[in-house]
Amino acid sequence: MNSAETGGRGGHEKTEDGRPDRSRAEEAKAASKRLQGRVQGLLTPAPRSVPQSRAMMKTLSSGNCTLSVPAKNSYRMVVLGASRVGKSSIVSRFLNGRFDDQYTPTIEDFHRKVYNIRGDMYQLDILDTSGNHPFPAMRRLSILTGDVFILVFSLDNRESFDEVKRLQKQILEVKSCLKNKTKEAGELPMVICGNKNDHGELCRQVPATEAELLVSGDENCAYFEVSAKKNTNVDEMFYVLFSMAKLPHEMSPALHRKISVQYGDAFHPRPFCMRRVKDVDAYGMVSPFARRPSVNSDLKYIKAKVLREGQARERDKCTIQ
Repeated sequence: MNSAETGGRGGHEKTEDGRPDRSRAEEAKAASKRLQGRVQGLLTPAPRSVPQSRAMMKTLSSGNCTLSVPAKNSYRMVVLGASRVGKSSIVSRFLNGRFDDQYTPTIEDFHRKVYNIRGDMYQLDILDTSGNHPFPAMRRLSILTGDVFILVFSLDNRESFDEVKRLQKQILEVKSCLKNKTKEAGELPMVICGNKNDHGELCRQVPATEAELLVSGDENCAYFEVSAKKNTNVDEMFYVLFSMAKLPHEMSPALHRKISVQYGDAFHPRPFCMRRVKDVDAYGMVSPFARRPSVNSDLKYIKAKVLREGQARERDKCTIQ
């Protein structure tokens, strides 16, 4: 589904037959309502079952090698929070260890990192969402397709903390509804992240004790105070998140070798010359040309998941050239 432009036009133009034409803003609103209806429809009981599909292998081209990632080793991490809290800065630290002082509003960014850990291939898709959420249906769809979550607020902004509380409640409600339809028993790994702890106690508006209440009693939810700018506690946060998700610890930024796409041959399945090294080492590579799966692909994935009662994980493949 193509995104409708939201720029308004002056007045309502008329069509050739004299009927009033809708403004672009109205078209965008109508498109959002249609998406909301489709997302909601995915969570209604299916009238019939469908045969189980074969597990897919995600094929990605990198350099001179072809990477095949088992669908069961493919995950999506969704980063949510209000505007200007540092979501993109945390993602940047995770992907390339950098911090940019210049603020650029995020519409929605999609990243992909591929790992070879002791000879096994893993894929982590990262969805860095907008803090404005102009289309609630898109946010709901992002939650439905997410496997692990990072909720970010700024320690010097009380309103951003209130937004995280609303997001946590929405995630639990949406995922609970999906679990009821798919009969899944999986857990929901989530980290609540208080960013900008380098600003000092004088700027703090959210006490640590209050934030810790959001994760109390839930072993699959943790709270960290971090600084994306100073790179404080960022690696530790990802280590705990992946541990809760039962993913390899080596997916954490500090525990694998970072290689660029021109060295993608290191991801070839157990080449003879590297077999001994790969048995004891881990590599990670950011895919430079990854594209976000379309809204239609995400809808089909959730629909198939509901109809199959959660037996197989299947998403459309994304080819990197």
